[in-house]
This record gives sequence, C-alpha cells and structure tokens, in this order.
Amino acid sequence: MSSLFVFPGQGAQRVGMLHGLAPLILEEAGDVLGEDVLRLDSAGALQSTRAVQLCLLIAGVAAARRLLEQAPAPDYVAGLSIGAYPAAVVAGALGFEDALRLVSLRGELMQQAYPQGYGMTAIIGLDLAVVEGLLAQVHSDATPVYLANINADNQVVIAGSDEAMGLVAERARRQGAGKACRLAVSVPSHCPLLEVPARTLAQAFAEVPLKVPSLGYLSGSRARPVIGAEALRDDLAFNMCRLVDWRGTVQSAYERGVRLQIELPPGAVLTGLARRVFEQGTVIAFDGARLDTLQALLREEGSRQP
Repeated sequence: MSSLFVFPGQGAQRVGMLHGLAPLILEEAGDVLGEDVLRLDSAGALQSTRAVQLCLLIAGVAAARRLLEQAPAPDYVAGLSIGAYPAAVVAGALGFEDALRLVSLRGELMQQAYPQGYGMTAIIGLDLAVVEGLLAQVHSDATPVYLANINADNQVVIAGSDEAMGLVAERARRQGAGKACRLAVSVPSHCPLLEVPARTLAQAFAEVPLKVPSLGYLSGSRARPVIGAEALRDDLAFNMCRLVDWRGTVQSAYERGVRLQIELPPGAVLTGLARRVFEQGTVIAFDGARLDTLQALLREEGSRQP
C-alpha cells in the first residue's frame, strides 16, 4: 500500500492562513521575497493572484515539513495547479527558494495578463459531455470560455471571460446543474488564454536547477507520474494553461496502490473529491486533524510496504 500528499489550488485560500506557522519558514520566505510574508494573507492582499499563490506554497511546504519531522515521507505527491509547486518541493525536485521566486513571477504574470473581466466558474451536477456542449454553444473570439478542470464525474470548472462564463452558467442551470458558481480566482487558469504568460514563465524556469523527484510526482495535468527533471520543468511551467484532470490524477494514484491520501493546507476540498474514488483506505485533511494521528497513519502505511 502507498501514501499520497495532495496540495490544493487557488480558491482554497483563507484570511490569516500563514499566521501560526513556524517562524523559521516565514523568515526563510521573507528573506527570499524581500518582504514580510505575514502581510500576504490579509483580506485585501488575497485579492492578488500573486499573494494567493505564495500563501498556498508556503502553507503547503510548512505543513509537510511538520508532518515529516516524525513520519516517513509519502510515496507520491500531487498538486492541483499552484499546488504542483509545493508538491515538487516536497518531492525534492525544486528548491523552496527557487519555488518562491517562480511562484511570485507566476502570480504576477497571470494577474497582469487578465487584470479584470475574467475568472473561473464551477459547475456541479452535469456530465462532462453536457458541459462541453454548452461551451461549444457559447465560445467565440468575443466570448472565450474553456473547460479548465475535471474534478469529478459531475464536477467541472470552466475558465474565460465574465460574459461567457455567465452565459454558460445560465444554460447549465437550465439543464439541471445543481450549482454554477464563480470561484475566488481572478484569472482564467488552465486554458489557452494563459499560453503567453506560461511561455514567459518557462523562460525563467530554464535558469532554475531541477532534480529528478525523490518521491513519485503525479502530474495534475497528465494524471500520471513525471519522472525526468526536464519533463517536470515543462509540467510546472505550463500547468497554468493546461487542463487539470484531477479526477484522473486521483484515480491514477488509487490504481497505483495509494490507500492513504493526506491533503495539505488549506482546506479539505481535495479530500471530499478523493472519497469518490477511494473504495478502500483513508482520505484525510491536515486541517482539523491531530498531527500525531497523521504521523501515525503515515508510519502505519509505510510499515505495510512489501
């Protein structure tokens, strides 16, 4: 049996999420970024894509470090969108300092590309084929809208202009969608609209050393392991403009024998999604759980290895 750490994407952030973390990691991040990182998690600051992404990176790495102080490392890591960066850090493939600089740039590039009028919307309760049909009806040069995330069998996320998403959401409700709601994301992630900033980020990545992951790194875009450093470089740089197949990623982990999934902070959205896939085993979120309980689960799962 195997274990998996998963790291959430934008939308999971919350006010104050960095307060209470170990001072050492806050100082480390502040020294690299040249700013007081505790200012990144205020309500006002979290309107910024850059601040949100840095908060998710710092919180994920901090929690993983705490867990691994007295527990074996997981067999696999995976991250949804920006969550791929703390996943790569924990897998030993990307240095934390380099991750901070790259995520800072990533957030700025995404924010500058679409400062207003765009975003993402979750649609729950419709089959993928139905949503794809609605997208085909609405999408045009004037009203761009794309499939962005496949989170579960009946839960997808679309990205595009406010007008286009509004039209799709309205039609989705008429088709019987249980929910069609705008997410707390101010950019149209995981679609071709972000291809230009992704190429700029890839240029910055070319200057950063990456190592072969020491843990299994599951790509949230490809829903399979990425092994080589160059393939990982491509996966991280371009994941902002590629479809997220989170349903496939979790299914891939389960098929590889994962029976313990721990969701790193913040929140428990990925825990809820995994329960639909895990017929056996344990899915649990760091938030709301006892640290010693999580460490015991990791030790127990590790002891089952052949």
